Amino acid sequence: MKKARHSWGRYFNYFSEEHTIFWRQDNLPPTQKLLLPHGLGRSYGDSCLNDNGALVHTRLLDHAIAFDGSTGLLRCEAGVSLAQILDICVPLGWFLPVTPGTKFVTVGGAIANDVHGKNHYRDGTFGRHVIAFELLRSDGSRLLCSPEVNTGFYKATIGGLGLTGLVTWAEIQLLPVENAFVDDDSFQCKTLDHCLQLFDQSRESHQYRVAWIDCLAQGASTGRGIFSRANHCNNLGLPVMHQAKSKLSVPFTFPPRVLNKYTVSAFNALYFRKMGKPQKNSRADYDTFFYPLDNVHHWNRIYGSRGFIQYQCVLTKEPRAALLALLEHIARSGQASFLSVLKEFGELASPGMLSFPRKGFTLALDFPNLGRSTLDLLNNLDAIVREAEGAIYPAKDARMSPDMFRSGYAAIEEFRAYIDPHFSSSFWRRVQP
Repeated sequence: MKKARHSWGRYFNYFSEEHTIFWRQDNLPPTQKLLLPHGLGRSYGDSCLNDNGALVHTRLLDHAIAFDGSTGLLRCEAGVSLAQILDICVPLGWFLPVTPGTKFVTVGGAIANDVHGKNHYRDGTFGRHVIAFELLRSDGSRLLCSPEVNTGFYKATIGGLGLTGLVTWAEIQLLPVENAFVDDDSFQCKTLDHCLQLFDQSRESHQYRVAWIDCLAQGASTGRGIFSRANHCNNLGLPVMHQAKSKLSVPFTFPPRVLNKYTVSAFNALYFRKMGKPQKNSRADYDTFFYPLDNVHHWNRIYGSRGFIQYQCVLTKEPRAALLALLEHIARSGQASFLSVLKEFGELASPGMLSFPRKGFTLALDFPNLGRSTLDLLNNLDAIVREAEGAIYPAKDARMSPDMFRSGYAAIEEFRAYIDPHFSSSFWRRVQP
């Protein structure tokens, strides 16, 4: 039976067959439809959707298989969420080596999108910490993949958007920590140059670095924001878990255009001044620092029934100039991004053929879907990204052209050889010429 399903951006509403893998030794469902693995559906665009195809849910592949508390090596099924790993492993002194901005992502999804975090400069992508995994192909074969065994499939599957087969289990090397807290320094940045200076000054001293940018600020204030840097706290006297906070929830879909340049501009002004002083030093639990939006269930409803489009790009050539051009263009357009996050990527290469991170700066922006005007704006931003020899993140994308995809991912033809002939996605079909 077909079921309507949307991604986190609520931009698409596609129909697909629904199947569930119950055990890692199960075979793939007997269907004539093209298949796509599906975890928690937190991809923003259509990389997790398969219109008129079949989604293979991994939510019941949620078992830990083995964990070595002395080395931090975890083997678990692919449907285990990052939240589950944290609940189990932080009290034992281990943390995720790399985490995106939500913990409601499965291990399989983290591999398929080769997720990154605030520590890319130091630690690279999630895929660099994946020791091995099993890949179930549509012909029934099961491939053990690692940097030494079935290396081509290993590289194609990391960042491969679920197109090479279904990952049933994976081994991940975790990061040792003393407790559940980080020491966080935050700074008001009145200009983009001040923000970039703090990124530069904190490279060696801090593991995690990120900035919120007011994308509606103009003139001398262009690029103003709040820069944060943090390290895991080494205080042995702190709790190994933190007190769970009450969760907020958005109970209904907001009316259209609640988020506009006026409401977002007012919010940005308040948020910029919330620190009350140029610098603030604090201690935060990992949920507060890494996953602030996870404390608001269904926050995507604030964008209304038309949803939103996240635009995340990486800029490699003269990134400062490209960032200024992007911010100035967005401010002139009057289209407000409620979330504007800047991070720095380092030189640690991902093993994935289609992995998004590369040395430079990445900017993530959320735009309410206003139809043609929003698409026109993003097409104009594409031109700036291409000039900066950059790329768009497939996990967040909802409208990238085939030409833009090819310009950002040189290994596409090499990758094609590893695609399972019975796997596909709405994204993959959209970006093919």
